[in-house]
Amino acid sequence: MMNMLAVTGWGWTEMIWCTVISVCLVFAVLVLLVFVMKLFGVIFTAQPKRKMAAVESKPVSDAQLHEEEIAAITAALKLYKSALHDRESEVLTIMSAKRAYSPWNSKIHGLTQLPDRK
Repeated sequence: MMNMLAVTGWGWTEMIWCTVISVCLVFAVLVLLVFVMKLFGVIFTAQPKRKMAAVESKPVSDAQLHEEEIAAITAALKLYKSALHDRESEVLTIMSAKRAYSPWNSKIHGLTQLPDRK
């Protein structure tokens, strides 16, 4: 430490000021980063609301829809949702794997022996 002071020519007061300025700079950048992240959050959550406000529609009452229309909408939503996921065979295969005995996987060796009581 003393060698560093001799090389730079700084005294203790200059080093303390440098430390204080560095710590304040780091905290200022962190506070600025928090405000930038909050601003991005506000921007990206406000954007869909503007799009939804442009496409306003009247609420539909139950008396206006027929049973066939409800069934068609439900079928279309089901097909749309099923297209979003990968197709799977829905077959489970359970295979047993035999493990050879090893003292490393034996739990009995980890237990403490109880003393004999007389």
